[in-house]
Amino acid sequence: MRLLAISDLHLSATPNRMALDRLPACPDDWLVLAGDIAERPDDLAHAFDTISKRFSRLIWVPGNHELWTIPGPEGPLQGQQKYNIMRDVARAHGVLTPDDPYPVWTGPGGPVLLAPLFLLYDYSFRPDHVPAEKVLDWAWEHRLRSADERRLSPAPHASRQDWCAHLVEQAAARLERERPPGMPTVLINHFPLRADLVTLRRIPRFSPWCGTVATTDWHLRFGALACIHGHLHVPGTHWRDGVRFEEVSLGYPRQWMPHDRGPERALRQILPAPPVS
Repeated sequence: MRLLAISDLHLSATPNRMALDRLPACPDDWLVLAGDIAERPDDLAHAFDTISKRFSRLIWVPGNHELWTIPGPEGPLQGQQKYNIMRDVARAHGVLTPDDPYPVWTGPGGPVLLAPLFLLYDYSFRPDHVPAEKVLDWAWEHRLRSADERRLSPAPHASRQDWCAHLVEQAAARLERERPPGMPTVLINHFPLRADLVTLRRIPRFSPWCGTVATTDWHLRFGALACIHGHLHVPGTHWRDGVRFEEVSLGYPRQWMPHDRGPERALRQILPAPPVS
């Protein structure tokens, strides 16, 4: 029995959708899906239909792509409303979401509280000399601008920063309240919890869209054994303060296909903790 993780399946890309069938059948294992699975509810449902047959339990957190505005029969689906719809798709397939009770892992390495989180970014992953009101200009100096600026509405919040602050406050209060005393955790979020994990060598000025400094110490504050994130499309293992941080992305076809690093190879084991190489 293992806890595995993967993210950034990006099923809107045809090669990624076709490669989904390469995920192995692991009927005794749990799988974390750490966001950016699909932009549309029907594509997310297809992912859950396919993957749920191969794993004992699924845990999902949204990425920014799940929040993108898309047309709907009653107008555009956006912001909190879009998240609610994607969450309900997950629940309809028996998939645990950030709004459900935290499960306790009792397999090898347990007991461990698994905490799926829905957090955003607030442009605070930026150099100290760049003021908040200039951060988009700073990124644009390198011709960088996230598609979120057009596609990710914060409605009904006034801004993405406000939405992020609200989500961080809610999640921190819930962890303080619901974590059993002394029980270790695995923190699961689409975005990295620390700025020093953003290793984007080719596009370093993309960092403002990658998280919030409000979570920098959460791995210590909430007793994490491991923290899971995606978003960066740079899979790897990093250590901070003796805590393991796993970036678990598959990525876009141009990133994984040249190396044939498909979904079956992108899976990363979280628990039991693999040997340290």
